[in-house]
Amino acid sequence: MPDNHEPDSLQTGRPWYQRIGPGVITACVVIGPGSILSSSKVGATNGFSLLWVVALAVGFMMVYMTLGARLGVATRQSPATLLTERVGRWLAVLIGVGVFFISAAFQFGNNIGVHSAFKEYENVLAGIEVDYLVILFNVLAIAFVFGFKNLYRALEKLMMVFVALMLLSFAINLLFAQPSPKEFFAGFIPVLGSKVAGQDPGNLLDISLLALVGTTFVITAAYNQTYLVQQKGWNKNDLKDGLIDARVGSVIMGLITVMLMSTAAAALRGQELNSVRDVAAGLKPAFGESGRLLFCLGLFSAAYSSFLVNSMIGGFIVADGLGLGSKTTDFWPKAFTAAVLLTGMVVALLVLRNNFNPVPAIVAAQAVTVLAAPLVAGALWWLTTREDIMGKDRNQPTVNVLAGIGFVLLLAMAGYTAGVKIPANLQKLRAPKPQSALPGAAMPDTPLASRSL
Repeated sequence: MPDNHEPDSLQTGRPWYQRIGPGVITACVVIGPGSILSSSKVGATNGFSLLWVVALAVGFMMVYMTLGARLGVATRQSPATLLTERVGRWLAVLIGVGVFFISAAFQFGNNIGVHSAFKEYENVLAGIEVDYLVILFNVLAIAFVFGFKNLYRALEKLMMVFVALMLLSFAINLLFAQPSPKEFFAGFIPVLGSKVAGQDPGNLLDISLLALVGTTFVITAAYNQTYLVQQKGWNKNDLKDGLIDARVGSVIMGLITVMLMSTAAAALRGQELNSVRDVAAGLKPAFGESGRLLFCLGLFSAAYSSFLVNSMIGGFIVADGLGLGSKTTDFWPKAFTAAVLLTGMVVALLVLRNNFNPVPAIVAAQAVTVLAAPLVAGALWWLTTREDIMGKDRNQPTVNVLAGIGFVLLLAMAGYTAGVKIPANLQKLRAPKPQSALPGAAMPDTPLASRSL
């Protein structure tokens, strides 16, 4: 079939910042309530000393985002179609179902993030029940998914707004904090053997460190980059734009994470942060009401942008895996997206209103990520090595080495989740009085696949 698409970059010679989109959308889903909490906790506990971990995680995320972008522009076929033709439908279904359950299980973290942002200002909401606002925003999200003829274009424009709000809000917070330039730049120098904030020397499996990596190196979002570049209409002629876009998106998520960590390191050092509400409350004495308001604006932008994109990742990838379509004009990807949204909303409301114990859902989600996250990474890496798919654009040796190191890192985090996190949560279930998540309570995390918890 002839290719009639003419890339905008060749038509107009526009600068790079006018030729991005998919990477910005990916940055929005990575920066969610979980990443905000993880970044702030690490900064408050360890100061600036682990900024180098952010740079490392962003580097691996960039590698896999570029793999996704290159795969998307190299072929008009979806990833599930490529896997089905070369391996079998079973693998496409396994990946799709796994990603769907990851997105659905962790979507409630985004709901709690939005709830927390509004809860801080409940006294000025004229008596409006905050829980009803959670329902309203889910309804609006579903209406957004079904309401636009060109869903991708609408999503891209909305995410541009949310990214701008996050950058502005968190940058002003950082200026209020006035971090030490010397400490800040020293934080990018890896220090592996020293004792940091009471940790044992050389303990690289500290939960805060893995949570920081896991909420930045989000493999399902990198995999989704393939769908986004195809939805934007890019092809092989747009490969340069796709690579620039992936790198810019990676830098944006890294920049926001660094700002959050540095703000906490400068203003919240030594404080115990168990929830995003704790972060907001801690900023008020240091920055005043305006600083807390800015943080809540950034939190809301992060949570609600993840509302949409996280649910679309689960919905579109499972629909594609089941052979039910992957385009924004298809019905089933949107229907599964709505299912992710509704599942997250129901679980969140149960947690917030009825002291529902979310630990069983967390254990199930962590069990799925142990299998799904390395599987997704391996599939993306393998597809981009194949000459019959990528042609001359297949992975070069250096890219394969970096992708391989990232894959090993995901396997290590999967092993940690299976060997430490899941048994710990199972122990909570066996305890006489299981811990219940209350409004504003800490959102449980998994250091493997979710930016939402």
